[in-house]
Amino acid sequence: MAVLNKIRQRSLVLILVIALALFSFVIGDLFKNSDALTGESQDVVATINGTDINRTEFQQKVKNYQDRAGGRQTSTQSMNAIYNQEVRKIVLQSEFEELGLSVEKDEMRDLLKTSFSSYPEFQDANGNFDVNRLNAFIANLKDLNGDTAPLGNFLVNYESWTNNEQTIATNAIQQTYYNLIKAGLGTTVSEAEEDYYGDAKTVDIKYVQVPYTTIADSLVEVSKSEITAYMKKHEDTYKTEATREVVYVEFKEEASKADEDKIKADLLALKADRTEYNENSKNTETIPGFDSATDLEEFVNSNSDIKYNDAYLRAGQLPAVAKDTLMNLPVGGYYGPYKDGEYYKLSKVVDTKQLPDSVKVRHILVPFVGGQRADASVTKTPAQAKATADSIYAEIKAGTKFLDLLELSSDKVSNEKDGEIEFDYLAGMAPEFKAYAFDNKEGDIDVVQTSFGYHIIEILEQKSFNKAIKVATIASKIEPSDQTLQDVFNVMSKFEIAAKDGDFNTLAKERDLTVKPITFKALDENIPGLGSQREVVRWAFDEDTEAGDYKNFAISNFGFIVAKVVEVREAGLMSTEDASITALPEIRKEKKAELIREKITATTVADIAKNQGQNPKTAAALTIKNTTLSGAGVEPKVVGAAFGLAEGETSKPIDGEKGVYVVEVTKVNEPTKLENYGAIANRLSAERRNTVQSKVYSALENAAEIEDNRAKTVY
Repeated sequence: MAVLNKIRQRSLVLILVIALALFSFVIGDLFKNSDALTGESQDVVATINGTDINRTEFQQKVKNYQDRAGGRQTSTQSMNAIYNQEVRKIVLQSEFEELGLSVEKDEMRDLLKTSFSSYPEFQDANGNFDVNRLNAFIANLKDLNGDTAPLGNFLVNYESWTNNEQTIATNAIQQTYYNLIKAGLGTTVSEAEEDYYGDAKTVDIKYVQVPYTTIADSLVEVSKSEITAYMKKHEDTYKTEATREVVYVEFKEEASKADEDKIKADLLALKADRTEYNENSKNTETIPGFDSATDLEEFVNSNSDIKYNDAYLRAGQLPAVAKDTLMNLPVGGYYGPYKDGEYYKLSKVVDTKQLPDSVKVRHILVPFVGGQRADASVTKTPAQAKATADSIYAEIKAGTKFLDLLELSSDKVSNEKDGEIEFDYLAGMAPEFKAYAFDNKEGDIDVVQTSFGYHIIEILEQKSFNKAIKVATIASKIEPSDQTLQDVFNVMSKFEIAAKDGDFNTLAKERDLTVKPITFKALDENIPGLGSQREVVRWAFDEDTEAGDYKNFAISNFGFIVAKVVEVREAGLMSTEDASITALPEIRKEKKAELIREKITATTVADIAKNQGQNPKTAAALTIKNTTLSGAGVEPKVVGAAFGLAEGETSKPIDGEKGVYVVEVTKVNEPTKLENYGAIANRLSAERRNTVQSKVYSALENAAEIEDNRAKTVY
């Protein structure tokens, strides 16, 4: 009894310890996952103007999008596409609600009439749209409880119908919204006149340019604080998203030399017969090798990674690395093992033949339902098409002229040339069609089936006969052995362990590994040469991953990489080092311009040119719309300044793109005033209205409050 009491006492202590441990675990996890404390939901992909994009619904839309794309889009591309669609929908919907735009019941019926008036299901006996039929169809869909009903060439249920209605309504509201904006757009007479003068008014100038290159860069010092100040002054240019700079080394799972030697030895071993004990018959049996096999197709298919090809091949159809040797081998001769792409191959010449390089045939095509390029008028089943082709063939054999039966052929293109087709052995014809034309003789005629239907083919002419060979080839794909795979894993693991205390770059150099750098943004996915690697990006942006951390990743069909985070850069202004690439030249220009202006003491173009060792230049017929200055390049400030001067007036020094300029206007060419600027005003108004949709949406998106959680929730 005393023992039981002690157990009970200790049990209470044990329960308390477990409870405290669980509490500590839960609290610790809460602090680790700050979202649990802040109330932020992992189920919200983004919040736009207070409206959440639900994670589950978002992922379903992404899946549907990928299904429609048929594998042509990566998961990240699909997510970005759906995200942009959802943002656009919510941003516009916020605007529509604020303006009170909606589609009422009567307007919805009119929209449905416009969309579906051509459908027989909604037409009366006279072919007119019948709203009662539409209402009955919708009511029937609702009663089907999710089952589908036919509509035209589609099957729809109540959910898909309501979704389509919503799309129609949304499009109508959008059109109304954009029409309202377009109605408020126009061009005044003053704007039209200004546009006209922008093209028609010209000035001739004389100018001097003192290039910035006249002052060496070494004479202009720029401090880090000046670069920082420049960045703050041009924040929009130097704002950056959060990035992670990562370096990585590759460990490829490639076949070793020993692996390749074994593959070649195994291929050679297949030549000779081998003995094998049969457990069932209790006898030792002889298994024919490549030398003695009588059924080469079965032998190749049983031992090769590439199936047997029974065709005769010309030199151009053989592997480039082997064609010369194979074409000169006798029947029964071998070549190999030789490397051809991803395979080692052992080839044996089976037969040789003289075959034409080009042929001329004529044919009659009888298609069947489901055949390639069969149109809606084709109604014959394959069996019926075969029977028709056989009967045509019988008539020709009985003496009916081929040309007299061409009207029975569905190949209208060749029919215009008496059914004749001329092609060479590399032409992209149906394989069965091509094989018959080249493997038989002039004058032969027969029925041949292809994916297009049944053809009655007559060989009219064969030209340019050359040697062709039939080759039996055993191919073994070059793949690493289990031992090699284990070796690669071991080498990778040792590198990763060494990286804990050693220098990443030094370790890589010691092992002849190339360190490859890459910089990621939070929503990136691709690593050049390795494809989509979102797992690496997610790890690099994980809140627990710091600069200096490293990790290995298995890469499908490749091997492994070991990646290390070199630098963590949060969103904001870029570093002074990165900004200096573009900021430094601009700051130098500003400082050089100040130095050049200080040296200019003369007041005329000629005197300034003389004092500064430059040649004065001229430019004629400048317009305010064209900022290219003859002899200097694009100089908008200089051209703009010229149009602010009167004839004969000289400017102050102007800081241009390539130097400091002084301009003298030698002539102002005023254009003839127009009596009416209506045509120009109409053109400008049309141009503005044509850009409404893209510009309005961009403005709305920029003004929207968007909290993007994609990197945390779905990527």
